[in-house]
Amino acid sequence: MPLTEQQTERYRRNIMLEPIGTAGQEKLLASKVLVIGAGGLGSPAALYLAAAGVGAVGLADGDRVDLTNLQRQILHSTADIGRKKVVSAQETIEAINPDVTVQTHNARATADNITDILKGYDFVIDAVDNYASKFLINDACHFAHLPFTHAGISAFEGQLMTVLPARTTCYRCVFSNPPSPDSVPPPSQSGVLGAVPGVIGALQATEAIKHLLGIGDLLTDALLIYDALAMTFRKVPLTRNPNCPLCSRHPEITELKDE
Repeated sequence: MPLTEQQTERYRRNIMLEPIGTAGQEKLLASKVLVIGAGGLGSPAALYLAAAGVGAVGLADGDRVDLTNLQRQILHSTADIGRKKVVSAQETIEAINPDVTVQTHNARATADNITDILKGYDFVIDAVDNYASKFLINDACHFAHLPFTHAGISAFEGQLMTVLPARTTCYRCVFSNPPSPDSVPPPSQSGVLGAVPGVIGALQATEAIKHLLGIGDLLTDALLIYDALAMTFRKVPLTRNPNCPLCSRHPEITELKDE
């Protein structure tokens, strides 16, 4: 659909970029991205997707806003404490850009519901804060042939990678299985500098936009590691695991399950 005069003005800074132009902006407005997790990573990712003019942004999260969230989860405000995160996030996104349709999924992703949640989207952003959900997202996107970007944060560090299912290194190629519950402290017991998920979440949005437009080089077959204290980015090359339990020629995982 052609851009209106107001849309042309709103997205002018995008349109001025040669790889995007008017055709690229129209493509963004026709695209759908799912953000799983409306917290530290999902907040900047969803905000930048909406500001860029991605036509539909899906939000999947079953939590409510807590006071401790506000140090980093910029989709929400003090007045939102106690409210459903997807509702608070929807209002914030719609206030930023009324062009965007926000589709909410007020539930934690599980093996029973994630296939339905993924339907209709062009790209997925893994913005969850627990390993079990990250493995589930990886597996579900593999079976649905949906590209996605993974990210994780801890203290002053963050990491991300993008996966094109059956074509590039997947999350299980690198990490195989979730760590034991007693080996990693839960998010409520570990700290994180609030700006770190801001950096990483913005990069996830960038990966989504690049994929939707077919421009640039995606962060595939590599893990980008950010150290805020040293202010360094390190790109670690990755290769597909020929014995990956999910994406190898003889996979052990053939259906979804909750870890």
